[in-house]
Amino acid sequence: MAACLLLAASLTFAAPEDAQVPMDKRANETVNLIMLGDQVKTTVGEKTNQMLGKAMTLLGVPYKRGGSSSDTGFDCSGFVRHIYETSVGRLLPRRADEQAKSTEKIDRNELNPGDLVFFNTMRRTFSHVGIYIGDGKFIHAPSAGKAVRVDDLRAAYWTKRFTGARRVQETLTSDPTTP
Repeated sequence: MAACLLLAASLTFAAPEDAQVPMDKRANETVNLIMLGDQVKTTVGEKTNQMLGKAMTLLGVPYKRGGSSSDTGFDCSGFVRHIYETSVGRLLPRRADEQAKSTEKIDRNELNPGDLVFFNTMRRTFSHVGIYIGDGKFIHAPSAGKAVRVDDLRAAYWTKRFTGARRVQETLTSDPTTP
């Protein structure tokens, strides 16, 4: 949206050769760009809602080490990969640490629904991953003997082990081997 506003501003303060373009035409172009930005924002919001809705349908699916299917179970990275692939068509790498490397680092206070949250649960950074759903909560496949569930980032266990947040960018390549 900010990029659209910058583009709109650049149209308003056009170069001298654009001085012949009537002001009302430039104003209409600015309004059209702002509307386009709003449409993009709505589309991204709808995709995120669809993705999180899909994730919620998998609550209760059992944890399975190396698992990547709702039929057999999920491990954490298999769950995240499955959700992104089946809901938005984005193929992420298979392992949590690879998912962290292939996504954009963001601050914890910048988290939006659909962003990835990472934890150190096995004495190594980025050994566990989940999907942020908003309101300080995330959905994930926790560990053996458990099932896909929602947990709170502010719980002592997760706060102590939090190692970072990442954003999956639409503009990044869908090739899981490319960082």
